[in-house]
Amino acid sequence: MNSLTRWFHQFGSPPTFDRFAARWSRLFYVAAVPVLLIGLYQGLFVVPAEAKQLDAFRIIYIHVPSAWMSLFVFALMAFYAAIALIWRIKICEILAMACAPMGAGFTLITLLTGSIWGKGTWGTWWDWDPRMTSELVLLFLYLGVIGLYHAIEDRRSAARAAGLLAIVGVSLLPVIRYSVDWWGGLHQRQSINVFGDNAVRDQLIGPLWWMVVATKLWFAGSLLAKARADNLSREAGKAWVAERFGGVPAGESTP
Repeated sequence: MNSLTRWFHQFGSPPTFDRFAARWSRLFYVAAVPVLLIGLYQGLFVVPAEAKQLDAFRIIYIHVPSAWMSLFVFALMAFYAAIALIWRIKICEILAMACAPMGAGFTLITLLTGSIWGKGTWGTWWDWDPRMTSELVLLFLYLGVIGLYHAIEDRRSAARAAGLLAIVGVSLLPVIRYSVDWWGGLHQRQSINVFGDNAVRDQLIGPLWWMVVATKLWFAGSLLAKARADNLSREAGKAWVAERFGGVPAGESTP
């Protein structure tokens, strides 16, 4: 067993993961709050209004980080699902399935804020634009993963089936990313880049990066907290759970 595989199996031990998640979920939440507040304050009250869209532009500080997270979370879900299928690591199954509802939430926020933004700038709530349509398909994929996971009674079989759907669904991500370059449409082309030039004025970009970091930190805390709860639910009755929380393992009785 190579060192990477050994690390995955050690980290995948339910008691080890529980200790890790209990500690780091709180730290990620604590770190996310001030970053989120700084980003919101600067985006709403510090940066000037955009020249053409005026204050309507400020929705970018919710819309863009959510859109990026909708893609990132799906890719991460497929990554965990692939590890679970290859190495049969139960914690990775749990992490993959914990990603799905949060990714669906980010995708829904993306669609709702995009619709609001579109009404103010394009004069319509919705258009079957390639970017908007492919993002809607992404939401359906998330819902498909969630629905498939809950449709199968055996948790491990359910996670594997839903994980396979997530792996297949990764092919949609480059379509979403490059749809406006390939097919055009109502949605504007990529105007903000992590590396390279931005079409948006530099002074308006600062709060966006704060919000991007905040959403990543909040997601990390939420993912670990949800995965920890699912892990404890699956391990209920095991000796290590009873020892950690002062209970009695299933099948045993107090003297």
